[in-house]
Amino acid sequence: MYLWIKAFHIIAVVTWFAGLFYLPRLFVYHAMAEDQTSRERFKIMERKLYRGIMWPSMVVTVLLGLWLLKLSPAWLQAGWLHAKLALVLLLVVYHFACGHLLRQFAADTNRRGHVFYRWFNEAPVLVLLGAVILVVVKPF
Repeated sequence: MYLWIKAFHIIAVVTWFAGLFYLPRLFVYHAMAEDQTSRERFKIMERKLYRGIMWPSMVVTVLLGLWLLKLSPAWLQAGWLHAKLALVLLLVVYHFACGHLLRQFAADTNRRGHVFYRWFNEAPVLVLLGAVILVVVKPF
């Protein structure tokens, strides 16, 4: 049973990260859009991605991660896990920041340019690198 939970946890993480990578990229294009038709199309795409893919995959990721911790409580003594959980918390904050930005775009109140979103888009890459290294290498 443990391996099934772990497999579905990894699938949920991959799905969540797909959204975390793609939504800010949509923000880049949305910030560059010059016509109303394109802006409206981006609003729909962003909303569907955030609500239909990112939210469910974040919830499943967290719930399955907690289930794994319940099955292996000794991990809570490991320093690498504390660091990984801190990165997961940062990722959840980033997720909610994406939701805030999405609401700004939906209300046509975005004031940031595409360059900001290009940099913003890189944050989950750094979290992914750190989390994978911590889980695989377990440096401490």
